[in-house]
Amino acid sequence: MRPEELQTNCDRIMDEAGKVIVGKRNVLGRALLCLLADGHLLFEDYPGLAKTMMVKTLARASGLEFKRVQFTPDLLPADITGTYVLERQSSTFSLRPGPVFTNLLLADEINRAPPKTQSALLEAMQEHQVTLEGVTHPLPRPFIVMATQNPIEYEGTYPLPEAQVDRFLMRTEVGYSTPAEEVEMLRRRRERKKEEAEVQAVCTKEQILNMQAVVEEIHVDAAVEDYMVKLVAGTRTHPQVEVGSSPRGSLALMRLSCARAAMVGRDYVLPDDVKEVAVPALAHRLILAPDPWIRGVRSGSVVEEVLRATPVPKVG
Repeated sequence: MRPEELQTNCDRIMDEAGKVIVGKRNVLGRALLCLLADGHLLFEDYPGLAKTMMVKTLARASGLEFKRVQFTPDLLPADITGTYVLERQSSTFSLRPGPVFTNLLLADEINRAPPKTQSALLEAMQEHQVTLEGVTHPLPRPFIVMATQNPIEYEGTYPLPEAQVDRFLMRTEVGYSTPAEEVEMLRRRRERKKEEAEVQAVCTKEQILNMQAVVEEIHVDAAVEDYMVKLVAGTRTHPQVEVGSSPRGSLALMRLSCARAAMVGRDYVLPDDVKEVAVPALAHRLILAPDPWIRGVRSGSVVEEVLRATPVPKVG
């Protein structure tokens, strides 16, 4: 598959998902970038902004198997990974796989589950495998976790530890719709006369895997690689940052930049690709110093400052 074919497939997925999700093409694009880069996505925004519907629609349009887990305080690790059960007829134990054995897993309100349950996802997210009773089980490919959390509800929640947040390739917000977009939502709901919207699969799992393989072949110039590393290093020396991005941030920049280049039909990365993905790829990896945080400084604005201060290389 060539980047031009990948671009065509991406447009078809976006158009099909756009039949359900009004506006928010940029957010859909970011979710698709994570899918192409074989990475995980964290949605952090207010309730009712179609985060769950967006993930479900993307999975259907991409032809991927989709499962959803509603995280609650009483959720157990086995409820995610699965467990061995005794078969009475044969008197043997057999694996009853949990919802993690899928292509696209929606971890809804992930910060409502206790740390022990949250950690059950760590091995799956990082190693694409699950270990049960000492036996390692590989997960289907592709395997992507898209999680949601509400930033304004703190009662009954367990904030994600930094090590787990760092496992997400990207963090993004959805944002409120414009008045015109909300009017369009109402019109579409009246016309279909039912709550559930129909989405057709315009791709297959095999095509998605081929698209991920194309992303791995995208060329990254040495000057662009150096630019990525300088951006990440800039987050570590910024005066308002207590802990900067880890090297995983550099890898995230590269993977997402390659995915964006392929998504627009190019077989090479430009600095503009890096700048486009820098904030969602790096902001959640920073820990700000207490004083700037109290004064309302947020990690996204710090990454934007680093972008402005870092010289852009000339490529080509």
